[in-house]
Amino acid sequence: MLKAVILIGGPQKGTRFRPLSLDTPKPLFPIAGLPLIQHHIEACAKLEACKEILIIGSYTTNHMQQFVTDMAKEYHVIIRYLQEFTPLGTGGGLYHFRDQVRAGNPSAFFLLNGDVCADFPLKDLWQFHDERPNALVTIMGTEATRQQSVHYGCMVREGATKSVTHYVEKPNSYVSTLINCGVYVCSLQVFHTMADAFQKKQDGFYSGNGNGTPHPGYMSWEQDVLAPLAGTNKLYAMQVTNWWSQVKTAGSAIYANRHYLELHRERATDQPPCTILPDVFLHPTAIVEPTAVIGPNVSIGAGVTIKAGVRIKESIVLNNATINEHALVMHAVVGQEASVGEWSRVEGTPSDPDPNKPFAKMDNTPLFNTDGRLNPSITILGAGVIVPAETILLNSIVLPHKHLTRSFKHEIIL
Repeated sequence: MLKAVILIGGPQKGTRFRPLSLDTPKPLFPIAGLPLIQHHIEACAKLEACKEILIIGSYTTNHMQQFVTDMAKEYHVIIRYLQEFTPLGTGGGLYHFRDQVRAGNPSAFFLLNGDVCADFPLKDLWQFHDERPNALVTIMGTEATRQQSVHYGCMVREGATKSVTHYVEKPNSYVSTLINCGVYVCSLQVFHTMADAFQKKQDGFYSGNGNGTPHPGYMSWEQDVLAPLAGTNKLYAMQVTNWWSQVKTAGSAIYANRHYLELHRERATDQPPCTILPDVFLHPTAIVEPTAVIGPNVSIGAGVTIKAGVRIKESIVLNNATINEHALVMHAVVGQEASVGEWSRVEGTPSDPDPNKPFAKMDNTPLFNTDGRLNPSITILGAGVIVPAETILLNSIVLPHKHLTRSFKHEIIL
């Protein structure tokens, strides 16, 4: 029997995902028609041996309860949400709920970060881990460019055994192009290692050397557990070539949307009501005029109204939004219940990985460059935003419930 644990953080995290996370918790933001972590749940539920999925985070239970109930019904697997009383870090929450993870004595458990998107090869990862009896943790790894690798956890592997000999989280200088994907298989014995790390944290905290640690139970999975395990023949890495990306910014949601749509082509709507350029997810309750042209790489949520002559590409349109006649939406996210006026143009700049560099990942650039100007990015309309007719909105971010009166370029509208 196997279990899975999905770490989703809390409202204090994911600030780069604002304003999209102001009204929807980031783990529930829809990508390719499904909430972000539903893709994780689906991958886990496909494994017959996986009998329980635990979601750990510091969002309040009322944010998550309905979602958890719906998922348990849909996938016929036990799913529980465990709320941290205070943010405990990537390792602290897991250690705090160790008894729930160990209950039923599973052979091992998957550990997945909630902010990654991937074609999750969980069966292969489990097989790789199972073939190495002394493995406590197996990391799913992928290759990045030399310049980008320093923004991730970097690993050095022993060639024959694939044992990790060195692990550094976000190093100051180049270590390796093999990076940590935030997807793991762990044996239950890892909790003994975590107990030692926890004791060290406690001793440091109460002897006055907390070094700014917010809580004695706070623990980093990467720095307090993985780094000390490197070189002990208990930490292994399986390198994959499957698609993988982090979802840190709204731009990365558009990129992930494209790949998930490709992976789930079989879900495409039968006999679409308008011209579709694949891949597109169209919710059955969306109302679309026949003269609209949608695609490629577009997700349309529930209750959306798309009127005559509309053109949408490389975008996500959230529930109950309205796109009026002859409007154009490109490289953008249109928030819930937002409205785009007729003949308006809502356009952003794609922030895709460099196609000329093999293994390039998303550059999750900050909002502003060193001159204090807004970096080009996708355009985001927060929930309830109203864009009037014949307006241009270019590379801009509009916070929820704004009623615009003119065109904007390269601005954040507060």
